[in-house]
Amino acid sequence: MEIVRMLKGRDFLTLLDFTPQEFKYLVERSYQHKHGLVAGKPLEGKSVAGIFEKPSTRTRVSMTVATYQLGGNFMELPTSSLQVSRGETLKDTALVLSRFVDAIAARVKSHSTLEELAKWATVPVINMLSDKFHPLQALADVFTIRERFGERKVKVAFVGDGSANTCHSLMVASALYGYDFVVVAPEEYWPDKEVLEKANEIAQETNTIIELISDPREGVKDADVIYTDTWLSMGVSDVDKRLEVFPPYQVNGELLSHAPEHAVVMHCQPWFIGQEITADVAYGPKSIAFDQAENRLYTAKAVLESIIP
Repeated sequence: MEIVRMLKGRDFLTLLDFTPQEFKYLVERSYQHKHGLVAGKPLEGKSVAGIFEKPSTRTRVSMTVATYQLGGNFMELPTSSLQVSRGETLKDTALVLSRFVDAIAARVKSHSTLEELAKWATVPVINMLSDKFHPLQALADVFTIRERFGERKVKVAFVGDGSANTCHSLMVASALYGYDFVVVAPEEYWPDKEVLEKANEIAQETNTIIELISDPREGVKDADVIYTDTWLSMGVSDVDKRLEVFPPYQVNGELLSHAPEHAVVMHCQPWFIGQEITADVAYGPKSIAFDQAENRLYTAKAVLESIIP
């Protein structure tokens, strides 16, 4: 299969690097992994180095378990335990690790760290989260939406911090899969202009629409999926300002009353109950957040199996 051949050896830094056909293949492959349709141990004898600059629960565990279940070995490497913490360059780190492992996965503060690793590594580099993108999460999000709504075209409303990595990747993923997408956020927290421009180019190809709206009620009125994330992502400096401008964007019962009855609520977690989402919504019947979390395992399998030669 041509797509399978094209994915081998590729980096997984941002979904902007993938075509709609390649992305849809990864979603379908995730389904096959979840339902036991992939035989054998495709990563038998292979190792993945997992570099962590930031805390992690879902990403760390899903990548570790996915590698193990595919027959491989995942090595958790906090940066404090690596020589890079004492001044070794990312270039040397990438060159050395490439001699030992079959892929490098990194959860980093700056996206430029991933780009530098990928520049010098001779094995695939996987983005487990950066300040700009979170592609593994977005793949699981779209897979979860696909499970809930089938093949129909849906509209996804991201409510909250539209400038965050989660929104960037979900916007791109939605465009790739053919979903309409609306960013519901204060204007000063709309997406990065360059990312938005590239996502719109994909949307034109897939015949979808990306909108930017500042009114929360207007933004969710015809949404099938209402998605939110923390207002205080790791590393943000304008905490006081965020806590002042974001409360109207809280996903609560009142906001959901303006959305269609069938709408579901998603959150990549961890959530801060009482800030971006209320407890009754987070743990209520409309929430599919824990389905998202579970699906991180199957999408991790799809990515690892597809790109590691």
